[in-house]
Amino acid sequence: MEKACTTILVGKKASIDGSTMIARNDDTFLPLTPQRFVMRPASKKSAGKLVSNQNGFTAELPAKSFRYTATPNADVEHEGVFEESSINEKNVAMSATESVYGNERALAYDPWVPNGLAEDSLQTMVAPYIESARGGVQYLGKLIAEYGSPEGNGVLFSDKNEVWYMEIVTGHHWAATRIPDDAYAVAANQVAQQQIDFNDGDNYLWSEGIRDFVSQHHLNPDKEVWNFRHIFGTDTKKDRHYNTPRVWFGQRYLNPSIEQDPMSSELPFICHAKRLIGVKDLEYILSSHYNETKYDPLGNGCEADRLKFRPISLNRTQNSHILQIRNNVSSEYAALMWICFGVPSFAPYVPFYTNANDTDSSWSETPLEYDVQSAYWMYRTLSMLVESHHAEFIQDDLDYLKDCRQAQLRLLDEIDDAASNKKGEALTAFLTQQNYQVAAAMRTKAMKMIGHFVTKGLTLSKLTFNMDKNL
Repeated sequence: MEKACTTILVGKKASIDGSTMIARNDDTFLPLTPQRFVMRPASKKSAGKLVSNQNGFTAELPAKSFRYTATPNADVEHEGVFEESSINEKNVAMSATESVYGNERALAYDPWVPNGLAEDSLQTMVAPYIESARGGVQYLGKLIAEYGSPEGNGVLFSDKNEVWYMEIVTGHHWAATRIPDDAYAVAANQVAQQQIDFNDGDNYLWSEGIRDFVSQHHLNPDKEVWNFRHIFGTDTKKDRHYNTPRVWFGQRYLNPSIEQDPMSSELPFICHAKRLIGVKDLEYILSSHYNETKYDPLGNGCEADRLKFRPISLNRTQNSHILQIRNNVSSEYAALMWICFGVPSFAPYVPFYTNANDTDSSWSETPLEYDVQSAYWMYRTLSMLVESHHAEFIQDDLDYLKDCRQAQLRLLDEIDDAASNKKGEALTAFLTQQNYQVAAAMRTKAMKMIGHFVTKGLTLSKLTFNMDKNL
C-alpha cells in the first residue's frame, strides 16, 4: 500500500488551456522500487481471475476491456502489481490511490475486509472498464459494496468534462465529490472531503446507506452540518506534521494571498485559484519541498524547522504523474500522460500520448538491477547526482528542467499539428512513434546532464592537496 502520496485535481475552467488534470505522487516505502510504463491492449475475451499476491483478493475480470496505460511495479512477484495511473482509450483518466485513514469510531462498526479490493488490484479492476469519470466512481462503488475494502483509499477520476475525488473510509462506505469546473483540490493522506450534499446527485456520490450508518452509530460530531472529514477522518499530531502541511503548501502556491496555518485541521478541500493553472504548476507542487520557506529540508532554516514537516517530493517518490485530458485539440490525441520516474525535485516529467499501442522499451522493460539504459534508473541516477552536491548542482539542474519543458512544448505542438491530418489506426501508429521520439529526445538531454554532473562532481572531491611550490 502506498502510504505517503499527494494528490492534486483541477477542473477544466480552472486550467490555463481548458484541460482537466489529475495528478499524484506515488510514494512507496523505500528509495528504490523500480517502476514500468506499459500499454495494456484491449480485449474482447475473458482474462480469467485476478488473484492478488498481496492479500489474496480474488475476482473474475470482465470479458471486454479497453486499451489503457499503466505504471506497475517491475517486481510484481514480490511487490504486487500496483498499476497506479492510467488513461484508457475512452480518454478516462484514473489514479489510485491516495492512502487515507478512517477513524476508530467508524471502523468499529464497519471494519476493513482483509481480503477485499486493495490498492494493488484496484487500478487493474477498474481502469480498463470505465467510460467516464462519474462512471468510474459508480463502478468502483459497486466493487466495494461486493468485495469490501481492506484499507482507506482516495481515488482520482477525470474525463474531458469532469474531475472526481472518491474516498473509501471504512470496509464498505465511501463518498465522492465532483471538483467544480473552476476549482482545484489538494489532498495528502488524510480524509479531505468536507460537506456532502445529499440533495445534489450531480456533484456528489456516496455509498448506499451511509447516512443511516452515521446516524445509527452516532458518528457525526457536528451539531448542524454533515462534514465527511469530521465524521470519518482523523485529526492527530501525525496529521499536523505529516499531512496538513503538504495541503497548505499546495494551496499557498496557488493562492499566495491567503494566509493559513500549515498545521490547521480545517484547510478547505475545494479551492479557487486567483489565476489559471497549467501543467507546470502541478509539476512545481509535486516536486516541492516547502521551497522558499523555513521548512525546506534543503534550505537554510534551523534544523527544527527543516525537519518539522514531511515534504511533498521524496526520494521514495517512485512515480509522479499528471494525467491531462485536453479540450483544445481532437479527442483522438487529447490525452497526455506526464510521467516522472526520478525524484520529482530534480527530474523532468515526460509527456506521452495515450492513443498508442506500445511504450518505449526503456520505459516498459525496467530491470530490477541498476541499468542506466532504463528510464527509471537513468532518472534516479540524475536525481541522486543533483542531491549529492545540491548547492553546486541545483542551478544547472533547474536550467536543464526549464530546457526540457521548452523542448517538450515545442515537440507537442509539432506532433499535434501533424496528428491533425491523421485518423484511426494510422494516427495511433503515428503517435506511438512520436512517443518513442519524445522519450529519445529526453534521454539525450538526461544523459548529457548526467555526464555534466559526473564531470563537475569529480572536481569537487575533498581528496585533494596542493603542494606549496617552494617546498
